[in-house]
Order: sequence, then C-alpha cells, then structure tokens
Amino acid sequence: MSEKAPLLHYRLIGTKDPDNAASPTGVTVESDARRAKGKNPRKLGVVFGVIIPTLLSMFSVVVFLRIGFVVGQAGLYQSIAMFLVAYFIITMTVLSVCAISTNGALDAGGAYYMISRALGPEFGGSIGIMFFFANVCGSALYILGLVEAIISAFGIPEDGAASGAASVAGPHQVMPSGYWWSVLYGTVLLFLCLIVCLVGAHIYAKATFIIFIVVMTALASIFISFFIVEPKVVMLPDTSVNITSPVTTNYTGLRLHTMERNLWPDYTVDYTTGTMMNFATVFAVMFNGCTGIMAGSNMSGDLKNPSYSIPRGTLAAVLITFITYNLLSLLAAWSCDRRLLQKDYSFLGDINIWQPLVTMGIYSSTMSAAMSNLIGASRILYALAKDNLFGGVLALARKTSLSGNPWASVLISWLLVQVVLFSGKLNTIAGIVTIFFLLVYAAVDLACLALEWASAPNFRPSFRCFTWHTCVLGILGCLVMMFLISAIYAFASIAFMLLLLMLIHYLCPTSDWGYISQALIFHQVRKYLLMLDVRKDHVKFWRPQVLLMVANPRSCTGLITFINDMKKSGLYVLGHVQLGLLDGLPFDPLQSHYDSWLSLVDHLNIKAFVNLTLADSVRHGVQNLLFITGFGGMRPNTLVLGFYDSCTPQDHLQGKILQCKGHGMDGVSPTKDPQEQHPPFFPNLRGVEDTKDLQEEEYVSVIADTVKMGKNVALARYFSHFHRDEILGSGQRVGGHYGRSGPFVDVWPLNLLRPDSRGYVDTCSLFLLQLACVLHESRAWSQTRLRLFLCVEAGWSLQEEEAKLQVMLKELRISAHVQTVAWDQVVALHWQRRGEREAGNREQAAQDEEEKAKEHEYEQEDESIQRFPNNAAQLTDEYICAVNSLIRKHGAPPPAVRFLYLPRPPADTSRYQAYLHQLDLLTQDLGPTLLIHGVTPVVTTDL
Repeated sequence: MSEKAPLLHYRLIGTKDPDNAASPTGVTVESDARRAKGKNPRKLGVVFGVIIPTLLSMFSVVVFLRIGFVVGQAGLYQSIAMFLVAYFIITMTVLSVCAISTNGALDAGGAYYMISRALGPEFGGSIGIMFFFANVCGSALYILGLVEAIISAFGIPEDGAASGAASVAGPHQVMPSGYWWSVLYGTVLLFLCLIVCLVGAHIYAKATFIIFIVVMTALASIFISFFIVEPKVVMLPDTSVNITSPVTTNYTGLRLHTMERNLWPDYTVDYTTGTMMNFATVFAVMFNGCTGIMAGSNMSGDLKNPSYSIPRGTLAAVLITFITYNLLSLLAAWSCDRRLLQKDYSFLGDINIWQPLVTMGIYSSTMSAAMSNLIGASRILYALAKDNLFGGVLALARKTSLSGNPWASVLISWLLVQVVLFSGKLNTIAGIVTIFFLLVYAAVDLACLALEWASAPNFRPSFRCFTWHTCVLGILGCLVMMFLISAIYAFASIAFMLLLLMLIHYLCPTSDWGYISQALIFHQVRKYLLMLDVRKDHVKFWRPQVLLMVANPRSCTGLITFINDMKKSGLYVLGHVQLGLLDGLPFDPLQSHYDSWLSLVDHLNIKAFVNLTLADSVRHGVQNLLFITGFGGMRPNTLVLGFYDSCTPQDHLQGKILQCKGHGMDGVSPTKDPQEQHPPFFPNLRGVEDTKDLQEEEYVSVIADTVKMGKNVALARYFSHFHRDEILGSGQRVGGHYGRSGPFVDVWPLNLLRPDSRGYVDTCSLFLLQLACVLHESRAWSQTRLRLFLCVEAGWSLQEEEAKLQVMLKELRISAHVQTVAWDQVVALHWQRRGEREAGNREQAAQDEEEKAKEHEYEQEDESIQRFPNNAAQLTDEYICAVNSLIRKHGAPPPAVRFLYLPRPPADTSRYQAYLHQLDLLTQDLGPTLLIHGVTPVVTTDL
C-alpha cells in the first residue's frame, strides 16, 4: 500500500474486562443472581487474571506503530534511556499498587476501590470521575484510531474523489472518506461495542485469550522477520502533494553500520503532524506505551487471591514489556535505515514475513481496547452511583439487569463516547486521556504514601518492597510526565479534580470507609503536641484557652458563639457535667451524647472541642475537667461560667434540627426529609419551680477552686438573648444607636467593689484589657471601639492619671477611647454608711482581723491581685446600686458587651452568699457583661 495509517501521538491505556464480575478499569458488578447460584466469581490466577490483561493494555497499538518513531527520532541510546526513565516511574507506582493490594482483603473495583477506601470519598470520588472520563475518551480514541487505520487501507482519498480519480485508487480502496464518513464508521463500530456490553462482558472475556494469542503471534512474527527477511527496498508513504513519484528507503537487515548510524538522536519534523520533534515530545509519545499497569489490579474481583496474584503478575508483565520494547528498539536500530524509521511508522508491517498478521494485531488490539474502555467506564459509573457520592444525580446509573449487568451505566457511557467521536481528531483527546490516567497513578501513590505516613497499625502489607521514598518518586514522576505532555491539560485536570473534591466534600453523605485525613491529622497533632513544651511558654505568645461550662446548650447558644469570637485561635472547649456515678451503670452514659454536642458545634459554626464528665457534684466535675482537659501545652487557662441568678432559661434550639457536618456521627441523620431526622439529645430546660443542680455556695466554690488552680475565671451574664449579628449589624446603620463607627466594648478595669482601689496596673485589670483587645481584633468585632473608663476621685490629678493610662495603652499597643468618670459621691456614700455602722458595732474589727488571718492561708500569689475586700460584708446594697447606676449612666450609647473586674472570692465560705449577692447587684440590668478575674500575666511591652 502506498498510504500509511495516520498514527497516534498519545495513547490511552487499553484495559481488558473478562466478565461481568469485575472491570479492569472500573468497579466490579457481582450479580446477586450469581451469588444465589452459589458460583464463586473469583476463579482467575496470576496468568489469566493479571499478566494477560496487563500485557494487552501495555502493548496495544503502540508496540506496532511507535517503536520506529522513537528510535528514528531519539536514536538507540536516548531510546533506551527513555525506557529506563519511564519504567522507573511506573515501577514506583507498581510498588504502591502491590503494597495496597497486599494489605488485607481487596474487593472488586481496582484503582477506584483502592483510592476511595484509602483516601476517603472525596479523593476516591474525584479520581473515580476522572477515571470514568478517561475511559470514555479512551474508547473514542481507539475507535477513531481503528477508523483511520481502516480508511488508510480501504478508503478512497478525498482529493482523488473530487477529481474523478477513481482509477488512481487501488483495488481495495472502496470506502468513501471524509469527516462525516469517519463519524459514521466510528458510530457503527461503537454500536458493535455497545451490543457486546449490553449482552454482558463475559462475551468479551471469552475472546480475551484469542486476542492475546493474535497479538503475541504478531509480535513473534515481527521478531522472526528481523532475522529471516532479506534486505529490501521499502516504499515510503506519500505525504506531500508536490511529490509525483514515490520515495523509497532501505531495510538493510542486521548490519553493524546501520546500527552505528542509528545510535545518536536526529530529531526531525513528524510527517503526520508537521511539528518539530524533540526529546520531550518523543518521550511523551513513548511513555504512552508504558502505561496500562492498573489492568491487572483492576481484575481484583475475579482473582482467586488478589494479594498473591497482583504483585507477581504486575511485576512480571512490567518486566516482559520492558524487555520487549528494548529488544524491538535494538533490532529496529540494527536493521532499518534512519529514514525508514522516521518516515514510515508502520514499517513493521512492510518488513514482516506476512504483512496481514501485523494488521490483524493492530485491528484486534485496537477494537479490544475500545471495548474494554467502554466496559470499564460503565463499571466506574455504576460504582460511583452505588456509593452514592453524588446523591440522586447518578440514581439512574444504579439500574441493573437481572443478571447484574449495569445497562443504564453502559448506555450513559455509550452516549458520552458517541459525543467524543464528533471531535474527529485523535490528538484532540489523546493528551488529556493520558494525563487523566497519570493522575490516577499519582493518586494511588498518594494513597500508599498517606497510609505509610499515618503509621496506622492496620497498614501491614505483606509486600514490603516499598518505602515512602518510592511513593514520592512515583508521584513526582507522574506529575512531571503530565506537565511534560501538556502543561495546559495538566493544570486543567488538576483543577477539575480539586473542584470535584470540594463538591463531593460538601455534598456527599458520610461513609464508613475510614478517612486517611483523620489518621494523618492524628499523627501530626500528636507529634506537635509533644513538641509544645510548657516550659517554653512566654507571655508575649499568650492566647486565651477557654473552658466554657455549659449546663444546657439550649439556653446559651449566644454565649457559646461569643466565646468563640474571643478565643483568638486558642483552645476552646465546651464542658458539661452530668450528675451521677459510674458505679452500678452498665456503660458510660455520656458516650451516646457526644454526637449531639458535635452536631451543636457544627450548627453554630464554631471551632470548639467537647469534653463531658460524670461526677457526683458540679464542683467535682469542673475540677475534673480543669485537671484533665487538654494535652501538654494545650490546656485551658480560663474558665467561663454562666452567671448564677434566678432567671428562667429559654430554649433557643426549640424546633431546630441540627445538620451534622462531622464524620462518623450517627446521632443526626443527614437525610433531606425532616421527618427522618432526629434532633440532638439535650434535656429539657429547668422550669420556674425546679431546683438547680448547683447551689450558691458550690457555685462560688467553683470560682475559688479555679483561682487556686492558677486559672483565670470569667462570669457571663445576660447572654441568653445575645445575638451577635443583630447587635453588631445594628451598629453599622447610619442614625442607629452606635453611629457609623460601630458599637462599643466597655472596659471598667477598676475593682468597683473595693472603694479604696486606686491602681489600674495590676494583673487582673491588664487581663481585662487583653481580653477586650482580643475580642476587638476578631473579624466579627473589628468594627467595634474599645471604651476604657478611668474612675477618679477629688484630689487626684485628672490630667496626670489620664496621661499615665494613655502611656500604658500606647506601650501595650491597644487603641481605646479613655473616658474619665468621677465617682467621689459613690465612694463617699460607702464611707459615710460605714462610719455610721462602726459607731455602734465594734465587733466588726475583730471579724476583719480574723478575715485577714484566713486570707493568709491561701497560697502565695502576685501582690497585685486584688481579693474580695475585707470590708465587703460592710458594703451596702445602696453603695453597690450606686455603682451599678454609675456604670449605666456612662454607658450611653449602650455597649455591645461590658468587661468588669471580678474580685477574688472571700476565704470565709460563710460569706459566699454575700459575695454572690453583691455581684448580682453590681451587674443588674447591664446587658451582656463579663466579670473577669485574671491571675496570670498576659501582656508585655517587650518586642
């Protein structure tokens, strides 16, 4: 023949599917009918189950049509180097495949099954979709290649047909050619493939061995031809309309001088595309003949012993193909003129002892690969639909016949292949197909690498000839090849995969496959927690780490959200104490409640942990949580409690169904039907007449215990109706309460329950400033303004005190508006009432002395910390109400939240009720208020 078939520069992996139980390129469909009959679908061994499918996939068309191209352009030396590099890359991936396949029972599904079950549904689904599209395009690729091969042999040239040159056409050239004729021929061939797939893949399985025999016979004839065919003149294909006479070149037979001329590279223009070749383009084309390594592992559903067959069969097939390609390259360089290799890609047929045998090998391998990819695409689509990764989008693809054949997936795949056929150009789709497969290989390496790095005890593959180094080399090799073939396609495929990954992450339901991300996070968190040395803590890196005690989350969602804003990327733990003892109980009653609490965390969109405990009293439960919560340097340093008052709690979760975003939660169903979902388990709120689980003395004891343990403490009041969006949003309205600058955050750093207080620079007041600044720096509160109140008395230098405070704020880099408050009348009121009492009661002095003695029994602490004053019992309600009125008077416009100084509880437990009563009067009707007592230094002026 004077015309040669246009050849592919990129090749899609041709994979073989022996029967309906498994697909080498997708997920196996094991029919219920077969199981009902008691037949064991796993019956293939190493040779028929792994070696033959892998060899057919790796040889395919390229072995017949691209060996001469590689040697003719790159020379023998660079050709061997290319094969070494290419096989090094694929061997790294083969090692990962072997490791995963020998780590326990491998079910049907091959690459998709391995990736999805190792990396989770996000990676598995995204790679599965790309694997599906790769098989769809691959099937179209092979159909178009077969059409072009047939037209080259039997088609009438288009230019000849136009000029009435029917006489020029050979006797076998009887088929019209052209774009629409090519589409028609491809449609007919694809329809034949569809018939086979609808009847069942077992028909194709029976022909697999025959196809293998044909391909092996063609290869054997090629090797024999190099030794027995005499030197001859070969006519090159006519590639130019300006050439009126055919051009010929020589087949020299095995000659040393021929090899010497073919040792070094000689890159020229490719006669089929008209583009200049170089090392990268030739290597990209050659690499396509080295892919197809997943065909054996994708037969996992039909293998008797996948863990035994896959490593041995895949490595054997890789070794056989490597030797075959190098021998063919050597023989081609030893016997063919360089011009023959460069200008005639089908030279193996021209020099063969019987040319139709090579043509049969090309046709059979191409049709086999096209049918295999169509079958594989349908099985992948069926598996994705069965795993429900895309919800109801793929519901139709789950339909199967009585024998278990997924006919709906076959029809969908067939329609998509038909659409791709309209491209009409091989090179249009070949590059992206190869890149998709390389991305799948990289994902397999990534899965093995993740399992190795996670150090999971259950990852114990019997195949140990791999390390994390081989996984990394495999990933890098695949990525380099992707960008070497086409940087644009590589970027597009990776972006498409990431888009699918995010889509599945947000849409798919949770699975029980296991999430490698959780294992990796655990491994890294443990390592970094060990590195987080508490002995290296420094005040300039201090951040709030909060334990918020929640009696019932139904009544305090506003407080939970507010504390989340104040944590400054620190540790945030929701704590809860359930009264009871484990003695006599069959199991821990708290384990079933964690799902509800985690659902609450998802619903409120906060970043918090949950820690529940069982104790005989709330006080002991809080002590337990303060002792055990956290690890190493990540432990709570601040306890937040709700205020102890007589207000009746209100339910803010009434009628709400919390959607669960976490993994592995079975307390909340993610289904869309509200009737099928169950609300989280939280007990009903306390009624008006119900008694509290916590009494006043125990509540104050919790505060005292926290201070003794060196923890900061905060009491939150009036947060039951706190709605951040409403409060902060209203402050943005022009003409609203707050004006254009946003709402205020008020800070009163003076101990208002100690009338003789004069200093602002103590540990507790600085702690107030720090927390207020932390809140202001959060994104949601960035529009607020800090308002700091400076309380002064007569005789003080107003300018001097304000200047001192401004200097301190400047050194601390805190931006706040300082507002002076004269509280002479309030202080005078206290001393006046005290003098009246002392005139008739001298016993109080003795009580004060006793109080001082008891306070000295506390452990030593910073002298700057102000305790509950000795004269606190003598503070009148009138004085405290006056202080409360002073705060409200200077709180115009009303702030979003107030920070007040919380004195340390008294040492005498008999005064706990008075202490709590005075706090109640102090904060009466102030709106959202935090009473804060700090015991640790948290600010510094050092760089």
